[in-house]
Amino acid sequence: MSLYNKRGVSAQKEEVHQAVARLHQGLFPKAFCKIYPDFQGKDENFVNVMHADGAGTKSVLAYLYWKETGDLSVWKGIAQDAVVMNLDDLLCVGIFDNILFNSTIDRNKHLIPGEVLEAIINGTQDVFNTLATFGIHIHYLGGETADVGDVVRTIAVNGTMASRWPVKKLITNERIQAGDVIVGLAGFGKTNYETEYNSGIGSNGLTSARHDVLSNYYGKAYPESYNPVLDETVAYIGKARLTDTITVEDGSQQVVGKLLLSPTRTFAPLMKVLLSNHFEDIHGLVHCSGGGQTKCMKYLPAPFTIIKDNLFEPPAVFKLIQQSSGSNHREMYEVFNMGTRMEIYCSKEKAPVFIEEADKLGIAARIIGRVEAGEQKLFIQQGDVEIVY
Repeated sequence: MSLYNKRGVSAQKEEVHQAVARLHQGLFPKAFCKIYPDFQGKDENFVNVMHADGAGTKSVLAYLYWKETGDLSVWKGIAQDAVVMNLDDLLCVGIFDNILFNSTIDRNKHLIPGEVLEAIINGTQDVFNTLATFGIHIHYLGGETADVGDVVRTIAVNGTMASRWPVKKLITNERIQAGDVIVGLAGFGKTNYETEYNSGIGSNGLTSARHDVLSNYYGKAYPESYNPVLDETVAYIGKARLTDTITVEDGSQQVVGKLLLSPTRTFAPLMKVLLSNHFEDIHGLVHCSGGGQTKCMKYLPAPFTIIKDNLFEPPAVFKLIQQSSGSNHREMYEVFNMGTRMEIYCSKEKAPVFIEEADKLGIAARIIGRVEAGEQKLFIQQGDVEIVY
């Protein structure tokens, strides 16, 4: 059994998928988000989408960093995580504007004071204000903030997004076909709209990242930061402290805590341009979130063979996690995005256009692979590493 499973989490969420198997799959089962008919206007030209996601256990890392350093700014990053994990999923069905957002914050009031709530709520609005400068309008309707110390050990930060969207402007992944190439968008580095280096960690796999990288000092100093039923052999088994530094791929020195807490990058400024000006050229979109580089296999409209043989070199944060955990390559690519966080499926002829638009915003982009006819398989080749799923 992998360390990931021993900690009570699952990269593929098999039990969750089984639990919802009998629910309606929506109008377009291969679309990245569930899509329903227009409930209000009963207009066949429109659909409704509502999506829920959040920062996951990344909020525990923010708690540790805040307690150790007093730096409240990390909570704005958690707010961004909760927003982007919703928004970038919606981008994958073509939605990029006029979106409603409600937040859900569950806290243990004994440990999480009002100043943290203010940092999260104000940070959420700051994210929306920034997105508005790119023509992406998200309306913050408030939400639920609950004191549930008997349920939540520290804090959980989640949100829900909803939209009414034209059917003719949906990306449903049904147009993915043999011969398509895959343009990958990097989640690491520094875009024109980011203020500092982003490690690319996103908001998935943070339970493993936290326990594999950080030392047992944190389990002893902050027992509220993890599940006490975990075996000590899988809880805080690393060597690092949050304030340690490592060298990243651009040669700069970065603090371990900030690497693990890098806010999830949104690709909305780019995708607004692509969806507005090149909609017909986009055959499919996949957000490499839970499931990492294997996520694409759930959204193929037919049995295809996916070959990814030109992925980005994994940035420093993933090398740190793998060195600390001893995880094999197969598990790493199944749990983490490994640096490539969104995939655009298109013809080979159109790929340069998407790459050029990404470059204008400081987003690294390139053709990372292709779609071939054949049985449903995923091949990943990274240097000497070859993996088949």
